[in-house]
Amino acid sequence: MASTVKSLIHVRVKERFMRIGELSRRTQIPIRMLRYYEERGLLTPQRAPSGYRHYQEADVEQATLVSSLVRSGLPTRLILPLLRDKQLNPMDGDEPDDGDDGDDGDDDLVALFAAEFARLDSQVKCLSFSRNAVQQHLRRLRATRVRHTPTGT
Repeated sequence: MASTVKSLIHVRVKERFMRIGELSRRTQIPIRMLRYYEERGLLTPQRAPSGYRHYQEADVEQATLVSSLVRSGLPTRLILPLLRDKQLNPMDGDEPDDGDDGDDGDDDLVALFAAEFARLDSQVKCLSFSRNAVQQHLRRLRATRVRHTPTGT
C-alpha cells in the first residue's frame, strides 16, 4: 500500500515597492514634481500604514510618460483623460485618431483637445521651419569652412 505525502508549502513573495526617492532617481523627475503628479491624479501610489508612498514598477513608466507629456507642453488637465483612455501608445504611428466613434462625449473636453491639437500642430510646423533653417545655415558654415581651410602644409 502506497502512502501519500501531502505537504503544504506557503511561499510568501514580497512585493517590490519603491519609495518616492527611488522613483525620483530612476525617472530623473524631482520629488516635488512627483508629488504634484499625485495631487493631480496622474500617479496613484499605494500608501503604507506609516503614510509612506509605495510605488511599483509600472509607476516608473507612468511617471516617465507623464513627465514627457508635461515637457511637451500638454496641460495636466488633458493628460489625465489620456491616461484613463489607455489607448495612448506613442508607437501606434504619427497620425492621431480623430476619436469620432459616434460617442457624444464631453463637448468641453473635445474642444480642449481640438485646441491643444491645433496648438501642437502649429508648434511642430514652427519647429520644423526652425530646424530646416538651422540645418541650411550649418551646411553653409561647413561649406565655407572647407573652402577657407588651407590645403597642403
